Amino acid sequence: MRKPKPVPCPDCQAGQVLEPFQVGGRKKRTSDDRQGALCLTCLGTGEAPTD
Repeated sequence: MRKPKPVPCPDCQAGQVLEPFQVGGRKKRTSDDRQGALCLTCLGTGEAPTD
């Protein structure tokens, strides 16, 4: 028997998403760059949640 192929996460497809971040001392401003972050929908597995 074969296992069914897992369904990819609808939000990230790979387990990571790109998030903007803030820079600066007192006056925080959002940078134009992005940093990698863990997908909170699938918790980094890249597979769609079953529940």
